[in-house]
Amino acid sequence: MNKQIILLPGDGVGKEIMESAKVVLNAVASEFGHRFTFHQHAIGGEAIDAYDTPLPEDTVKACKGADAILLGAVGGPKWDALPAAKRPEKGLLGIRKQLGLFANLRPIKGFNSMLHASPLKEEVIAGSDILIIRELTSGLYFGEPRERRENGNAVVDTLYYHRSEMERIIEKAFESARLRDNHVTSVDKANVLESSRMWREIVEETGKKYPDVKVDHMLVDAAAMKLITQPNYFDVIVTENLFGDILSDEASVLTGSLGMLPSASLRSDGLGLYEPVHGSAPDIAGLDIANPVGMILSAAMMLRYSFQMEEEAAEIERAVNDCLDQGYHTADLSSNGGMKVGTKEMTAAIVDSLTTKSVSNSICSMYV
Repeated sequence: MNKQIILLPGDGVGKEIMESAKVVLNAVASEFGHRFTFHQHAIGGEAIDAYDTPLPEDTVKACKGADAILLGAVGGPKWDALPAAKRPEKGLLGIRKQLGLFANLRPIKGFNSMLHASPLKEEVIAGSDILIIRELTSGLYFGEPRERRENGNAVVDTLYYHRSEMERIIEKAFESARLRDNHVTSVDKANVLESSRMWREIVEETGKKYPDVKVDHMLVDAAAMKLITQPNYFDVIVTENLFGDILSDEASVLTGSLGMLPSASLRSDGLGLYEPVHGSAPDIAGLDIANPVGMILSAAMMLRYSFQMEEEAAEIERAVNDCLDQGYHTADLSSNGGMKVGTKEMTAAIVDSLTTKSVSNSICSMYV
């Protein structure tokens, strides 16, 4: 296969971890006989500095013509004083909206060798395997009006959803559950919000088409507590934009490090944007200490969901797990008796585990 991949490194450590993803994908291409062509474009703070906008039109145009998109991270204190409309984060929100990437998938799965780093007891987190599916392009973050009133003394934000927007994300959850343990937990606030009551009605309607999938409803505050007390209860969690943002960030720390977790933002035709869940970490940018695993696993998600390369995706995940089992870890991870390595060395270890022929001598040239 020959696939066109847009790279949006963004800000902070984005450039370093993106290079790691490229190295791993090039190794996969060599091993499995594929060809990946990379095209790099600006987004976030980098784009503001170069083009005075967090999302240049050239970036949008390139993404619309791509087979898939990889994104590093956006933002940093350098741009904190800018007006809201010009902040780096607007680039990320904008590309999701313009591409219609309505479904955000965040797998939360602990690595056995890293369970000791979780803030939860090992016996609580062990065996957890959760997929959080969040609606991404509607709700409170995009509703209008959003404005200050009464000379700045009052404020309005609008939570708006159309039935069709709820239906497609809920359908995605049921489809995903059938590939896992056939259990969907729908999270809402139906005791207070009219939007949640409509959401719950649609979940019930959709569930009738999937009689093999167990369905339950949970209020968002109860779900937040159960994620901490009994994470093994969950299989697939589906929820609207705001609740999904909060719950997925809560769940992301259960495994011990934000640097380990990938995510995918998808639309119905398979186009996806893939990114680690961590931020840009400008304080460690350029120091070769950032954890590349979340970015590398995001590339694996790209192979699985956009390219239907299941074997290749599973091989990347196996290689990451093998390296962690061998004790390799970056500075953000705590490993009992392991070997602390930098970004490039961690990437090289994963590639060496991934490939059946040694490529260690070419790793340095791949970074040039």
